[in-house]
Amino acid sequence: MDSELPDIYCPFPQRTNPHVGHTRGHLATWIRQTGLVHRESAMNRFEQADFGAFVGMVYPTAGPEHLDLVADWFVWLFLVDDQLDDGHLGRSPELVRAVVERMRAVVDGTAPAPGPDEDLPAAVIALMDLWERTTPNAAPHWRTRFAWHLITYLTTATTWEAGNRANDVVPSEETYIAKRRHTGAIHVCMDLIEIVTGIEAPESLHNDPRFITALEASCNHVCWANDVYSFEKEQVLGEIHNLVHLVRHHRGLGEQQALDHVAERLALETERFLTAEDELLEMYPELTGLLVPYLEGMRSWMRGNLDWSRQTPRYNPADVGQYEEPQEYLEETVLGIAPDHAEAAAPCAAEAPRQG
Repeated sequence: MDSELPDIYCPFPQRTNPHVGHTRGHLATWIRQTGLVHRESAMNRFEQADFGAFVGMVYPTAGPEHLDLVADWFVWLFLVDDQLDDGHLGRSPELVRAVVERMRAVVDGTAPAPGPDEDLPAAVIALMDLWERTTPNAAPHWRTRFAWHLITYLTTATTWEAGNRANDVVPSEETYIAKRRHTGAIHVCMDLIEIVTGIEAPESLHNDPRFITALEASCNHVCWANDVYSFEKEQVLGEIHNLVHLVRHHRGLGEQQALDHVAERLALETERFLTAEDELLEMYPELTGLLVPYLEGMRSWMRGNLDWSRQTPRYNPADVGQYEEPQEYLEETVLGIAPDHAEAAAPCAAEAPRQG
């Protein structure tokens, strides 16, 4: 890529969590216990990503137990997302429908106990563990919202995105922006701020238009910044679900112009967040004790996401060749679907047009 990554406006301090070292060790144990990572290529990619560092940047004030928990959620989300984005499954929604329904059952409490000889996909095993550790002390309205965000992520990623890929549909910018906050699972991650900080935001606050604006702007910032940093990787994969790609496609801009345009929009989202933040703190002085840590959590997400994106090899242009054969780092045990089954369902996926 001859273009340069633009500066992204984010006037918040860099921070990191002192418990990152402990969490790295915890993750190494947890992925083995749940069976999420086996193959050497997958393990190498997992270690290079350094999810412990990432979670420490976006939840800098979390205690060690909570940092371990949200790190496990990160790994689960990233590994499931890799399956749905980078491989043949991303064009075969019918193949993953059954495992998504099994995940839904875990979340809504209707999942049957696994039989003694039942071989569950690793993602389901891991989700059962995550759900049991996350929700026991959470408020019912928080569990309902979190479950909805989690299932919406899974169904949007497996139906809307997969359908677009299979049918060569290029979504509009407006549609993409609305869906992106779900396909990126960022609402799931923002919900976890309440768990990490030990606060319980009432539904009235979540329904306040100023809070909605602050949350939406911070979620957009995280998702669009990710699109900037992952743009080259996703061009190699022929991925159309990227705001830089869509701006370039729909507006007829060059690569650098599209990157700069998205950076300008990111700056506007930052200003939108700051305005909403000021209005919230002025409007609800009696809620300062929970608003301040919640808004700080959003700030940390915007800042930490940028810091990690700049250092992780996942988006490093020098390593972009690793994505030419994505199946080399994808674990079939994550969703329990063998690559040959996925290829049979999507025989033309390897020849999908490299749009953009």
